[in-house]
Amino acid sequence: MSLRLVTGGVRSGKSRFAESLAGSLGGRVLVVATGVPGDEEMKRRIEKHRRRRPAGWNVLEEPLRLAERLQATPPHDVVLVDGLSGWVANRLLDSEEKALRQPEVFEAEIIEETRKFLDCLAGCRHGILVTDEAGLGGVAVSPLGRRFQDVLGLVNQEAARRADEVWFVVSGIPWRVKG
Repeated sequence: MSLRLVTGGVRSGKSRFAESLAGSLGGRVLVVATGVPGDEEMKRRIEKHRRRRPAGWNVLEEPLRLAERLQATPPHDVVLVDGLSGWVANRLLDSEEKALRQPEVFEAEIIEETRKFLDCLAGCRHGILVTDEAGLGGVAVSPLGRRFQDVLGLVNQEAARRADEVWFVVSGIPWRVKG
């Protein structure tokens, strides 16, 4: 199994690049979408992604339980997860009190879930992960925002460590930084 991590800033072209990678690899594609349509703007973003994907691709919408849902899904040649940053945000909001009061416990749980989820990708030929680069903005002003940056940074590091390739997308231009 080959694993690719695609990172970059918000609206940098990460998803479009990851989708083109997935399409170039051939075979059955599963998109794991972690976005939650909580407001009108997010609904429009999600719909834009849906319209851009080929009709033959399968989609699994899962905001929280990535490993559990992937284990229960039939195998695919390519699994595209878009994205890790949405998943971390969803998990953080789902366990906000623990994240703020027991940050070390929360971080350990998220890293363990990340490892389990990455292990689940071993059954496919190609895994592609999309994430926001946590280190591109300033330090968040709220405790919850800082917790998000910290946890996403750790998740991204774990994914990058295990990835065969890491791509950094800037203004629609992908740069290979590993592999």
